[in-house]
Amino acid sequence: MSQNTLEYNYKISRSDREKHHGHRAFLIWFTGLSGSGKSTLANAVEVELYKKGISTYTLDGDNVRQGINKDLGFSPEDRTENVRRIAEISNLMIDAGIVTLAAFISPYFEDRENIKTIVGDDRFTEIYVNTSLEECERRDVKGLYKKAREGKITNMTGISAPYEAPVNPDLEIKTDHQSIETSVQVILDFIVKKINHKK
Repeated sequence: MSQNTLEYNYKISRSDREKHHGHRAFLIWFTGLSGSGKSTLANAVEVELYKKGISTYTLDGDNVRQGINKDLGFSPEDRTENVRRIAEISNLMIDAGIVTLAAFISPYFEDRENIKTIVGDDRFTEIYVNTSLEECERRDVKGLYKKAREGKITNMTGISAPYEAPVNPDLEIKTDHQSIETSVQVILDFIVKKINHKK
């Protein structure tokens, strides 16, 4: 933090905004390999929350890299900075009283733990979209795995770069043999209680 800045406390608080929205605000973080279904699930979950009158916003890995994080590559250092920036943005969204969904590979355990430090452990829900590498390669929706196998892409998570799976996620979704509809319902059953929980 700059020595020449000072935090300004505004009269409208996060608690006020949560009361205005009618529900708690927190971060739902989807992590998993490329092609695991993170964005698909986040999109479907947000649709259902929207139907329930929940104020939401989704941050997506590819979309964010076309804007605020377009200056970052895929080195370990850039991946860490990518997650840090998203965590800070998510923290602002939570402060605005919005249930925030984030779909990012976020391959490193330490980086995901740091999210909790930024947004608060009680405001963080980690969903591990546990899809096998074989299934992700079979889907290969972006053609990235093919390029990685051909050596055209470096630092590809799961191929030439590591993925450190969550040790104790709040929720684990296995999409290899489970429909999107079933997965979405499992997620909704889990998080709706948290949304309506009164502090």
